[in-house]
Amino acid sequence: MCVLSLVACVGLAWWQWERFESSAGSWQNLGYVLQWPLFGLFPAFMFWRLRKLRRQHTEHPPAEVAPKLAPEPPPPPAARQDDGDESPEDPEDRALAAYNRYLAELNARHQEKQR
Repeated sequence: MCVLSLVACVGLAWWQWERFESSAGSWQNLGYVLQWPLFGLFPAFMFWRLRKLRRQHTEHPPAEVAPKLAPEPPPPPAARQDDGDESPEDPEDRALAAYNRYLAELNARHQEKQR
């Protein structure tokens, strides 16, 4: 199929070249002369690329993916244990600090699962 498409597109490029050389030809025909062989090579490129991806998939199968669970929301500020750090005055800063602690906890859990 790839060879057939390349032959057909080279034939169309030749036809556009003849149109370009004729008295009714334009620069657009010359552009098509350059474009048609690329169209003809595209199926061969896709065939090569799909084989390469399939080979990579068989050599390195994807790791088993755990089902995605909804992340646990961070504990409310009142129920949270104080780390002894000074809490920022601004409510947005406190929320950001709580979120960063939550992310650190998730990362620690992930690191434990990786071991």
